[in-house]
Amino acid sequence: MDEEGEVSQPQEQSCWATLPDVCLRRIFWWLGDRDRSRAALVCRKWNQMMYSADLWRYRTITFSGRPSRVHASEFESALWYVKKFGRYLEHLEIKFLNPYNAVLTKKFQVTMRGLLSCLGKSNNRLKSLSIQHLELDRLVWRNSIRGSLIKSLSFFLKKMGKHLDHLSLKGARLTVEQGCHILNSLSYLRNENLTSDLNIEDFFSHHLAVYGSSQFNKAMATFRNLTFLTLNYNCISDELLETLSDNNAGTLRTMNIKCHVHDPHGQVVWGMSWAKLARQASNLKVNFFFERVMKYERLARILLQEIPVRSISLRSCYFSDPDWSMRPTLMDLLPTFRNTLQKLTFEFNNNHESLDEQLHLLILACRKLFYFKIWAFLDVKFVERILKSQEEGQCSLRTLKFYIHETSQLHVFTEDVYF
Repeated sequence: MDEEGEVSQPQEQSCWATLPDVCLRRIFWWLGDRDRSRAALVCRKWNQMMYSADLWRYRTITFSGRPSRVHASEFESALWYVKKFGRYLEHLEIKFLNPYNAVLTKKFQVTMRGLLSCLGKSNNRLKSLSIQHLELDRLVWRNSIRGSLIKSLSFFLKKMGKHLDHLSLKGARLTVEQGCHILNSLSYLRNENLTSDLNIEDFFSHHLAVYGSSQFNKAMATFRNLTFLTLNYNCISDELLETLSDNNAGTLRTMNIKCHVHDPHGQVVWGMSWAKLARQASNLKVNFFFERVMKYERLARILLQEIPVRSISLRSCYFSDPDWSMRPTLMDLLPTFRNTLQKLTFEFNNNHESLDEQLHLLILACRKLFYFKIWAFLDVKFVERILKSQEEGQCSLRTLKFYIHETSQLHVFTEDVYF
């Protein structure tokens, strides 16, 4: 009651004050860091919501490789975040985009040293770490800076390796010795590590024949739980396939293999090695990605019939050879995988030969093929024939993507078709 004896009415409460935690947490999830910090000042409940673990489990930290006032605070912001919320992190992705000079690489190295040190002390939840496209063989990385970064990363992996389920160091471009040193860090003080998803595509510098390194095969022997493995063909050897058969046969499901024209890919890998791996890892599917490796002779040495190939991507890029023909690959090589092939991607310049009939026959032969993408010189009637074949149940295509330079006229057609 007030001084005049009248009953005072309670002040009407905002609906925001009674908002369920699950709804409030969802709202915070959509906010950026700055807006979250401002919202946390509203009341005690909102401040507590700011420190909800669900909000900070996933993080992508991007550093610009170009000097700019706009991006000047990126390095400090990354350290602030890890110090304040790093203990909640479960999935971390770090990107350093095309560093411009040694000053920025030094700043990145110092920031990473602090960031990884802080994570190593406060975090025991991290399951996934991705640091991609560092390109450490470029001249902007001085030896001392590169060495310090590798040292910090190795020390971190020695401490956190037992927790990591996914590791991607795609595009690091290291020497064999440096790369194996990092891989061995995952099994420090243990004879094995349980990482299930490993991406080491372009992990080693171009032109390195990694397949001949006993050091690499020894490092890969420590992996005992691989489910997904992504790497370059210049790492593939009979010894590696033997190691995978012995240590990962019960878990290995997918291998993604990239073969670039500048990577050594002339090694001899026996079909019996692939056959043993396919027999013991019965759920294994292999995906090949070729860049500028287009000649039949080279492809035939790699695509052995014993491999359980699920998808093949052939991209010619700037490949040019007046004597090159795609017909042997389409008619003789790829039909070998008619019982396993599910995805095909072609990007090539065939203005010197017509391939409409050969492509159509290949699609009809591969009964499990559900995805087909092509960028080539073809007749528009080719697409009509494919659509008719699909309508009549002669093929299993569900997705057809094409970018066609019509052979008869200077027209370009592009379309995505989903059945």
